[in-house]
Amino acid sequence: MDYTAGLDKALNRLHEEGRYRTFIDIERRKGAFPKAVWTRPDGSEQDITVWCGNDYLGMGQHPVVLNAMHEAIDATGAGSGGTRNISGTTVYHKALEAELADLHGKEAALLFTSAYIANDATLSTLPKLFPGLIIYSDALNHASMIEGVRRNGGAKRIFRHNDVAHLRELLAADDPAAPKLIAFESIYSMDGDIAPIAEILDLADEFGALSYIDEVHAVGMYGPRGAGVAERDGLMGRIDIINGTLAKAYGVMGGYIAASAKMCDAIRSYAPGFIFTTSLPPAVAAGAAASVRHLKTDQGLRDQQQTQASILKLRLKGLGLPIIDHGTHIVPVMVGDPVHTKKLSDMLLENYGIYVQPINFPTVPRGTERLRFTPSPVHGPDEMDRLVRAMDELWAHCALNRAELSA
Repeated sequence: MDYTAGLDKALNRLHEEGRYRTFIDIERRKGAFPKAVWTRPDGSEQDITVWCGNDYLGMGQHPVVLNAMHEAIDATGAGSGGTRNISGTTVYHKALEAELADLHGKEAALLFTSAYIANDATLSTLPKLFPGLIIYSDALNHASMIEGVRRNGGAKRIFRHNDVAHLRELLAADDPAAPKLIAFESIYSMDGDIAPIAEILDLADEFGALSYIDEVHAVGMYGPRGAGVAERDGLMGRIDIINGTLAKAYGVMGGYIAASAKMCDAIRSYAPGFIFTTSLPPAVAAGAAASVRHLKTDQGLRDQQQTQASILKLRLKGLGLPIIDHGTHIVPVMVGDPVHTKKLSDMLLENYGIYVQPINFPTVPRGTERLRFTPSPVHGPDEMDRLVRAMDELWAHCALNRAELSA
């Protein structure tokens, strides 16, 4: 076996399809977000504005977060020193879990190193706790949920995206006595659409199923205390397991589930992804706890972010650009071709100092490639003006000269 040739073949396939992913080397500057410095391939530096980050509210730069992290690192040092079971549980981890349980109105919360791991570990462990469990998963669920469902060894059913009628058909076709769980997201991050949460929970009640919601792109952003769309809609108390992240609106790192004390205890006791993973550094846990605590009362930041998203969508629509608008903070501009999407991204970066990463398959279906903008409260009017002008010029250029984009 020529292993090198095998690697070349796999990588060349990505290049040929126009979806080979490149990493942009950037350095965020404290106090200057969304400004950053891009290190070009030749080693030179260029000032840029980040328009695709998931630090939706700029909390990664917020003094309350930075101060909490500085205090924790001064008090404890760098790492946690082990897994949660072996010296890796500190007062900072417990305090963060208490903040998260309070945020979601649940008895307990369980902290993971990422929301990906939280989804994967929890969904792959549940069939161990409920033998014969059938998981009903939305067709557009995140890769971490798909992986957890795939690896658990149990039965699964995939219902069409946000299609409650199809979900009902699948539930009705299975043994009424079988344990069941419905897994879905609140906000689907690529289109920015929202699940019919109430209708799904009604079906869960009717068919005796557990409910599992991923609020990763909603926590910190929606609801009177930032607990997500389910809180905004008054539905949080009806959901059995809530998954969230600390790496987006909260601006730090980590993921979690919030649920009953027994559910969290069982996942803690059975999930390899929790048991065998070194815990987050105490300073990260401290910063995340400070961010969660702060955003429980800072409605102003949420309002500013929604205003920014609304303005950007309105202005891009005014240019005739194909925007998907479901009323959330996600601003996708549809391009529909991986090569063109990458070229647009490159031209925005190199010619205008605007960084927005191309979104290609498998993150989105083929033919729906896009640029995904995430405006924040700290994107000022000058940054937005430059972005709108750049998109106007480039989109007109693309329409007149598609051949150049493909060159």
